Amino acid sequence: MVWQSPNEVSRRVVHFLILLTLIAYSIINFGIGQKAAMLTLVGVLLFFLILEYLRIERDITVPLYSKMITAQEKDRLSSVIHFLTATTICLAIFDFKVALAALLMTTFGDMAAAMIGRKYGVTLLFRNKTLVGSVSELILNLVIGFLILTNIYVIIAMAFTATIVEILIDELDDNLLGPLFAGFVGQLMIILI
Repeated sequence: MVWQSPNEVSRRVVHFLILLTLIAYSIINFGIGQKAAMLTLVGVLLFFLILEYLRIERDITVPLYSKMITAQEKDRLSSVIHFLTATTICLAIFDFKVALAALLMTTFGDMAAAMIGRKYGVTLLFRNKTLVGSVSELILNLVIGFLILTNIYVIIAMAFTATIVEILIDELDDNLLGPLFAGFVGQLMIILI
């Protein structure tokens, strides 16, 4: 696979880090306990916040980390911070399966929308989002939902919410908003149903 730009490389690295974080959280959560897993997650978030402090406040180039930063993130927090914040909130507040589904929908749905939309998309749906990319994301979000959750109404609601957030968000970070909105909708539906 050939990436189109440094921005795409950065997005893929963020998605890979997300998966590693979720795997590590799960291992610690089921092996030691949720408090240890949450402390580890917050520790990872703090580590990246320190890197952001060095980069933004002190203008220090951190060799490997600096390559992950896109032009849009030059003077603001990176998507890693947004996703780790969303991950921490989701895993602290929502049921584990709801949080996992919301986080994976954001990770893989966004990836599918970007790759398929860029390659095959011609019909713009909203700003730089294509119809084929958005439909691809919705389909993948539904697949993720069916692999993790059991309630079809929760699955459909979360998949549509994650997709709509991805379509509408341009300036704000979808790595923060996607999992929070999808997880909130899923958890609320579980409570109400």
